[in-house]
Amino acid sequence: MASLLIVKAGSAVPAVVAKRRDFEVWIAAGAGLSQRDVEVVDVFRGASLPPPGNVSGVVVSGSAAMVTDREPWSEHTAEWLRQAVELGTPVLGICYGHQLLAHALGGQVENNPNGRAIGTVDVTLHAAAKHDPLFGRFAQVLHLPVSHRQSVLKLPAGAELLGATSLDPNHVFRFGPSAWGVQFHPEFDANIVRGYIDARRAELLAEGLDADALSHTATDTADGTFVLRGFAELVRKQRGR
Repeated sequence: MASLLIVKAGSAVPAVVAKRRDFEVWIAAGAGLSQRDVEVVDVFRGASLPPPGNVSGVVVSGSAAMVTDREPWSEHTAEWLRQAVELGTPVLGICYGHQLLAHALGGQVENNPNGRAIGTVDVTLHAAAKHDPLFGRFAQVLHLPVSHRQSVLKLPAGAELLGATSLDPNHVFRFGPSAWGVQFHPEFDANIVRGYIDARRAELLAEGLDADALSHTATDTADGTFVLRGFAELVRKQRGR
């Protein structure tokens, strides 16, 4: 059994993939794992997921897809995630994965009424995060990369809200003892963020956003790496029980 299952819900923008490879490589590297330590299932392309009880831990990647489109592969993955959470499997949903996890557990995902978020943003942790197994080690404010148009507008019943940004009040949550959704991209660095900004430049202009300013303020941060490595450590501890 691999140390971590990466559920690949899509690919990064083509120009970035051509230079830097893709989500699964960045996630594994950020978590401090080699490619031998992870199993990648490309659900976006129809690959089959293993039984959720046979998995040590799960990271669900970002995607250019929209949860609200209710694609069959996405809905199937959502049901699989619900089962994994019920079994107590550690889960980390990133961006699309965050939204899909919320949807799977009964939350609401829609276009963010506050508009697109892209670049490096401040994520403010709430008091509840101080006692969280994953986020309890962090300062109140984290600096993290984002790129998304849809958000979790309503958390699943019973979810614990852990953090927010100025545009996204449900940015970080935990459900049960070991399932987290994070709207940010802990696997991105500043150059990946800039690649996204360049790829979305025409859309950003149409939406009244300043692509050059967003690119200039994109910064490298260790916070995302700490999140991924902290999650990998939690998976190792649970696996060793």
